[in-house]
Amino acid sequence: MPDSPHGEHGRPPTRAERWATFRESPFLPATVLLFILAAAAGLFAGSYTYAMANPTPHRIPTAVTGAPDQPAARRFIDGMEEALGASMKLHPYGSRRDAVRAVDEQKVFAALDAPAGGRPITLDVSGASGATVAQVLTETAVEVGEATGTSVVVHDLKPLQKGDPRGLAIFYISLAAVIIGFVGAIQLSVHARELNPLERIAFITAYAVLGGFTIAAVVDWWLGALRLPFLESWLILALTMFTSGMVFTMFNTLVGRWAMLPTWGLMVLLGNPSSGGAVSWPLLPSPLGTIGRWLPPGASVNAQHTAVYFCGHQHAFPFLVLVGWALVSCAVFLIWRHRHPGGRPAGAAHAA
Repeated sequence: MPDSPHGEHGRPPTRAERWATFRESPFLPATVLLFILAAAAGLFAGSYTYAMANPTPHRIPTAVTGAPDQPAARRFIDGMEEALGASMKLHPYGSRRDAVRAVDEQKVFAALDAPAGGRPITLDVSGASGATVAQVLTETAVEVGEATGTSVVVHDLKPLQKGDPRGLAIFYISLAAVIIGFVGAIQLSVHARELNPLERIAFITAYAVLGGFTIAAVVDWWLGALRLPFLESWLILALTMFTSGMVFTMFNTLVGRWAMLPTWGLMVLLGNPSSGGAVSWPLLPSPLGTIGRWLPPGASVNAQHTAVYFCGHQHAFPFLVLVGWALVSCAVFLIWRHRHPGGRPAGAAHAA
């Protein structure tokens, strides 16, 4: 008589049982990660390509002095706007000195002087305000001057430093602070899981301070790529790293093991392309240019950019953005600390 299966062990598992087994196995999160990583790769490439591959001006704030309504100046300005496919948003100033001050305060990206009496038009760009904007304005001004028969002289009021001819070094050091900031928090959650909330915040603060110093020292003292106002740049980098680390910690508290998804989306997919570091905000798609200033990467780039190239004209806004994100993240983490996957019982340290 042939053997036949007997009892529960001989019965083939049902579809519901197979799903329950799969759901409890490591294969479910691994499969989910497979599709998430594939989607993230496309989104990562798409976000940077959308923001940076074909920078196009939309409106360029420009100081104007002299007599911009005279025929030659009007032809030149109209020709510039047509060639750029954008609006040169003109802000009148009483003198060139006032216009230059507006550039220093980063209210405008260029200064246009249109003197009366047929004298050449002067266009003062500012490479430090945005290398991409200055390049576009310079190339377009020469072409439009020739096309309209207008004599144009172009100056760079704030040239970039020799070690940073493309104006990307500030973007790179800010990017390093952002990524190492949340990667450090990830590593603490893996390798120092038992840290209690205040201990975790203390260690994030410590690696942010040390990491900010290291970034500034390597870029300035070792490579000589940028001459930094060291203490201010160190502070900005440390604050950026701390904020980035706390943003991950906040999401880790809210969504557990999937915290990398909102962190990566906010800080890398959205924050870095819209920061204005690689492509100045007048050349970014309009929504990105607006959103970027309210996110930690954009605030870090703006604060660092002003510290390096516009000493004495620092703004409070980027610091308020960084501090605001840090405080909100700390508050969420501390209020809902029982949901954070780390920590240890209060008496564990004494028992140990």
